[in-house]
Amino acid sequence: MHDALTHWDSPFINFKEFDFPEGRGHGFRWVHIKRFHLPPGSPTEQDLLASLIAHPEFRDTYDGAGVRLEPRHGQWWSDRIAPSAYAAVDESSAISTMRTWANNGSPLPPPLDARLHEAVYTPIHQATSRYALGALPEDAQHDYGPIHIEFHELVLIDRRIGTLALLVAADD
Repeated sequence: MHDALTHWDSPFINFKEFDFPEGRGHGFRWVHIKRFHLPPGSPTEQDLLASLIAHPEFRDTYDGAGVRLEPRHGQWWSDRIAPSAYAAVDESSAISTMRTWANNGSPLPPPLDARLHEAVYTPIHQATSRYALGALPEDAQHDYGPIHIEFHELVLIDRRIGTLALLVAADD
């Protein structure tokens, strides 16, 4: 069913590309967004999540190596992730999680804050449904995970414009 989603693009926001004030660094933080066009018809949300998990673009360890053939996603074996691992979240919770992680206790450089508003917060607001990857069992972790300090994952479905976005925010 992975062909039900058509990969569109994969914007990447690297915090180190922005000028932080003296004494405040980028914290090796980044956001990777993988966007897909929804298939025609009205697949259920669970079918869309299953299609995302089966899609080759999902197999990314987010360690700089890009998409691989190996069944890994982040620090987990991708075959241990099921649609039921994602919990529906409301707009406020999703934005709060992302802002708290991004700000890390202090304001961001205005150009980075504007970029996050455009690429992260606005799509969260506009999505018709939002899902967050929940905790996975320890045996779901692959042989060289964990590789990130924090790892936040949201799936944003916007049926009005026919898109699904996999949004991963992490720090190395």
